[in-house]
Amino acid sequence: MGRQDAIKVEGTVVEVLPNRTYRVELANGHRVLAFVAGKARSNLSRLVREDKVMLEMSPYDLSEGRIIVETHTI
Repeated sequence: MGRQDAIKVEGTVVEVLPNRTYRVELANGHRVLAFVAGKARSNLSRLVREDKVMLEMSPYDLSEGRIIVETHTI
């Protein structure tokens, strides 16, 4: 599976966990475990609760994902 098969979804950080992992709630109410992807790690500042983020998730494991970008609300 390549990255072109990944599912992109938007969510909100609800819990900050150790080792730069986060609990993210998706728009449909599901909560997933997420970590910051490699290149995004240098571009993102520390995420806090209520931050909006974009996730990439594997279609094979929908319980975790990679945070690829932080989206800002207007």
